[in-house]
Amino acid sequence: MPVGVRGRAWVPTEAERAVWEQVNEVLMEALAILDDLQSYNGAGEEIRQAIQNPSEDQVQERAWAAVVPLVGKLKKFYEFSLRLEGSLHGLLKALTSARCSPTQHLEQEQALARQFAEILHFTLRFDELKMTNPAIQNDFSYYRRTLNRMRINNVAAEEENEVNNELANRMSLFYANATPMLKTLSDATTKFVSDNTDLPIENTTDCLCTMASVCKVMLETPEYRSRFASEDTVSFCLRVMVGVIILYDYVHPAGAFVKSSKIEMKGCIKVLKDQPQSSVEGLLNALRYTTKHLNDETTSKQIKNMLQVN
Repeated sequence: MPVGVRGRAWVPTEAERAVWEQVNEVLMEALAILDDLQSYNGAGEEIRQAIQNPSEDQVQERAWAAVVPLVGKLKKFYEFSLRLEGSLHGLLKALTSARCSPTQHLEQEQALARQFAEILHFTLRFDELKMTNPAIQNDFSYYRRTLNRMRINNVAAEEENEVNNELANRMSLFYANATPMLKTLSDATTKFVSDNTDLPIENTTDCLCTMASVCKVMLETPEYRSRFASEDTVSFCLRVMVGVIILYDYVHPAGAFVKSSKIEMKGCIKVLKDQPQSSVEGLLNALRYTTKHLNDETTSKQIKNMLQVN
């Protein structure tokens, strides 16, 4: 299975190559997106000055000039989420076909399974960074307010700016979500299942729970864990495990937390809680706040207690 050891070259077979090459382009861009997001500092000071000095045109212009390129970045992130959705559909189609069992798929198509893991890793990392950066929402809110004011005052803004009102509305829905990339992936996986009614839902859920199980075993078994090249590999496995649990919880009618779930949730949560708290708080929060079925009556008290905030 490919989700264990980072750094190894995952060479696609001929059968995998077409899908692999399409997804690889997206994953290469994902690295640049994370770099951009990590270095996103926002225009907080310029916006503060503009709000405090509403009648000073020069201050207003300075704030607008600072915000516009940042919104260009936010547009890039949003458009990337749409490409990520397309990649996920391609991977799910390959990894869940009726040709063989989910376990056989993951064994035979290791390069594609690895790419699926990379997408999950990117998604949770993106959302962790977004959640800890309030400048994103502040900058975008200021941009939209200013754009509306320009429109009311008949200032030509729409044509000159790459984010017009219609696109700004769609982006606003995206960024209003605490975990926008995860929501994109959850919606995309749910759509994949509903669009492919000829495919048993188990093909998708079994693929997800197999990946969760592999990650859990690798993280909790000292022999496997000792082979990890670095702590980055541990983070990678943890993010992938949480990502597939969340997707499973959205796609499976009863969710991931019910007693009959094929994912051993207590073991997965224990693995998370055995890590240094600072490194997994975001992942525990993802399970607490972005899953669909955690608060259902069918979820055991023990699991709810394990995920309680200390």
